[in-house]
Amino acid sequence: MRKVKDFYYKKAKKDKYPARSVYKLEEALNKHKFIRRGDSVLDLGCCPGSWSLYASEVVGEKGIVVGVDLQEVDLSPRSGGSEIVWIRQNIMKPELIVEVRKIRPAFKVLISDLAPRTTGNRWTDHQQSMNLVRQTLELASELLLPNGNFYCKAFQGEDFPEFVKKMEEQFNKVKTIKPKSSRVESREVFVIGMGFRRKK
Repeated sequence: MRKVKDFYYKKAKKDKYPARSVYKLEEALNKHKFIRRGDSVLDLGCCPGSWSLYASEVVGEKGIVVGVDLQEVDLSPRSGGSEIVWIRQNIMKPELIVEVRKIRPAFKVLISDLAPRTTGNRWTDHQQSMNLVRQTLELASELLLPNGNFYCKAFQGEDFPEFVKKMEEQFNKVKTIKPKSSRVESREVFVIGMGFRRKK
């Protein structure tokens, strides 16, 4: 564990990202190409900002990234990156959709690295994680463009298969992955949904 942490921690410092979590997005994106040049991206749970910075570089100057978190984030995009709009808001609040739509009515991609504050109780942590991912999927159903893409973190547990099944009802392709940069002992996995089908 220590070697993995040291490698990705040092790599993030070297690459000038606020956190090692950026590689959990980069690895999945290199393989599945769910964010492309010119895309609009909504990043939920964006603090400390690594995912938003990386997405901004991928979409380039013609794209846009909107980062949402309970905590204040105010980082400038890197050279060649898109505009990043930071919003301090709770994803559970209905006002979030109103605020986001003032910037853009819908997005090509929604990404989420949201996780609950862990208690050490596996069942409790799983349930709290499921509450978050269900909400991100609900926001995706409101804010994704047709044929849009979704990438979110979840803690594995008894309710996880049901969540994947729900995603399969809304996306043409769904895949669960465990990035190499995710610690081996962690129960976190990431789910990709590609080709969003809006409910009739």
